[in-house]
Amino acid sequence: MAIKINIQPTAEDLAGKSHWWGFPDLPEACEWPCNEDGDLLTFICQISLEDISELDSDNRLPHKGMIWFFADLDYFLGDLDAPCGGTGEWESGTFKVIYSEDNSDLLTHEYYWEDGDPAVLPAEEMTFEAASETDFGFKLLGMPAMTEGYENENEGLMSLLQLDEEERWGLRFFDCGTVNFMVPLDRQNDDFSNVSFCLHSS
Repeated sequence: MAIKINIQPTAEDLAGKSHWWGFPDLPEACEWPCNEDGDLLTFICQISLEDISELDSDNRLPHKGMIWFFADLDYFLGDLDAPCGGTGEWESGTFKVIYSEDNSDLLTHEYYWEDGDPAVLPAEEMTFEAASETDFGFKLLGMPAMTEGYENENEGLMSLLQLDEEERWGLRFFDCGTVNFMVPLDRQNDDFSNVSFCLHSS
């Protein structure tokens, strides 16, 4: 079973909690990841794994701690001068997954433009519910929604996190595309050392 992610604006302070966009709350010794040019990767979301433990009946993820997702997505959010990873599997250094078993002592990493405005989209609330393995939309676990024609690419892998397009943010992946953080099916549930990242477009 996969886990659907519902995302909605909120006025609540989401520091230290599951949230999409906004600023990451990272362990003190952990830096905001950068690409090979030294530019910050786009912070996508952080998920408190206790929030999804009841939905992860197969124990494919740890049920404590926090996981963070980053990728070079600025181009797909409308910054056409930013690097563009293209379709297919992206090179290492263009994405990053961080996991910490302990999320009790986190430091908010903030980044602002020269005019003082936050250099991120506003943080949004996340809620979770059960989903089918190959659903489109934003989801944890399961398989990529776009499986036809990509069977060989997906063999032995599962989707850790799937991102779909969202007009509200201007998030588009070429022609009705999706992106997936992929991990081996036979991994230990707390092993995020062999993550790949793929963009599929129709």
